[in-house]
Amino acid sequence: MKNLLYFTLLSLAITLFPQLTSATERSAYFGGGCFWCTEADFAKIEGVRDVVSGYMGGHVVNPAYKDVSKGTTGHYEIVKVVFDDEKVNFQNLLHAFWRMIDPTDQDGSFCDRGQQYSSVVFYDSDRQKMETEKSVVALNMSGKFLRPVATKVLAAETFYPAEEYHQDYSKNNPIRYKFYRSRCGRDNFINQYWEGDTQVYK
Repeated sequence: MKNLLYFTLLSLAITLFPQLTSATERSAYFGGGCFWCTEADFAKIEGVRDVVSGYMGGHVVNPAYKDVSKGTTGHYEIVKVVFDDEKVNFQNLLHAFWRMIDPTDQDGSFCDRGQQYSSVVFYDSDRQKMETEKSVVALNMSGKFLRPVATKVLAAETFYPAEEYHQDYSKNNPIRYKFYRSRCGRDNFINQYWEGDTQVYK
């Protein structure tokens, strides 16, 4: 009888455990130019479980990088950030996101030009939309930048993971990644405008 009870409880625990572990798992979608860079930056944040480079917002099913990069599909290069909501919340991720980008650039990001590389937040809940829009207003009112925030706030659509060679690019191709990042001007901008700024714009 004890053995039967033990195995019954064990089976119940196995059944429930995935649900318990995934109950706090959330997703957020950010576009900040080249997804190699935003993927690498988000992956460093405690509580982030996974970061996937991909595409969203276009009019072509299963887009390919060669077409997205030309701007012919209407997609943005973005990252899907999967996070543990008990360790890091959406507001924390948004705080980090602003410090990865130039939010005033409406025609691309740093050395990558075109709508496909411009900054965007795709929200998948009313709360994410509200928090992002309030943050944009706060950032504009702060007077931090001479130009207004150009980052778009759009409803999430179908997410298409990018090709495998784009995933974990900074880890798999560290030399190429560091060369690209250093030449593109991202870190120069971040150091100039964001270094030492810990204010939460909300």
